[in-house]
Amino acid sequence: MDNPKTILSASRRTDIPGCYSPWFLDGITRGQFTIINPFNRQSRIVDVTPQAVHTIVFWSKHIGPFLDLNLDRILTDRGYHLFFNLTVNATTPLLEPGIPNLKIRLAQIARLCRTIDPSQISWRFDPICFYRVNGESATNMFDFEHISAYLSDLGIRRCITSFYDPYKKVNQRIRRLAMAGKPQIEFTDPDTSVKKEVIQKMAGQLAEKGVQLYLCCEAELLDALGLQKNIASGACIDGRLYKRLFGGTPETAKDYGQRRQQGCQCTRSVDIGSYAHHPCYHNCLFCYARTENDLPARKPGHQ
Repeated sequence: MDNPKTILSASRRTDIPGCYSPWFLDGITRGQFTIINPFNRQSRIVDVTPQAVHTIVFWSKHIGPFLDLNLDRILTDRGYHLFFNLTVNATTPLLEPGIPNLKIRLAQIARLCRTIDPSQISWRFDPICFYRVNGESATNMFDFEHISAYLSDLGIRRCITSFYDPYKKVNQRIRRLAMAGKPQIEFTDPDTSVKKEVIQKMAGQLAEKGVQLYLCCEAELLDALGLQKNIASGACIDGRLYKRLFGGTPETAKDYGQRRQQGCQCTRSVDIGSYAHHPCYHNCLFCYARTENDLPARKPGHQ
């Protein structure tokens, strides 16, 4: 059997298409990236030529800057297979203050679908948030049906979701912003019965539109739901899917570096993002990555 080719993740750690597209193009043109392990700080050079890479998986909430550079066409013309994990949540400025409004983001995906087959796109409605603002309960579930209708009309047939997971970094971020005069926000964890009801409603709405719902790292919830039509455990990076889409020999081994115990089904990939060097300027309140709000002092620009 031939050696599997690399799946390049760009990136779980930041929004490369939205904030670092020129940097990414520079690395692709050089044919290599230097990546630093966030845990042991060791660096290595990764070959990202078309001969070494099977699929590039882009993660983004704001694909516009990527499209403005025509990176979809440039990369395809150079022989790369592309897949997109695109997060589209309802417009909630308290939670996601740095992204464009919903109308703009949906139009960006429609623009992408003019050059990329919709089968190469997964829509992430993620995370589902239950929270309180100055004591008042809220969620970010509104507009789900509108988003699903729009994206299904484009031909997108995969929706991936999960519920918010608490992170110490997020609590520190909230306290710091509240001290600066921002609203006091507290994320809450709904009962399993509430989560089941939410997921079943989402799955029903999606099934009517021909869209499959996948849960990301929700093993306990999947167990509680039992075997149900149109609800499955998902892989955000899925070498078997890329093999079906593009042929060839992508990596298909399990990625044990991810949250396997929580239900992660991803296959192995190489992530080129850096928490230290690529802070995300979307400033999403709930994000585990490093945002602009986490920097000691704000710096102008996105590059």
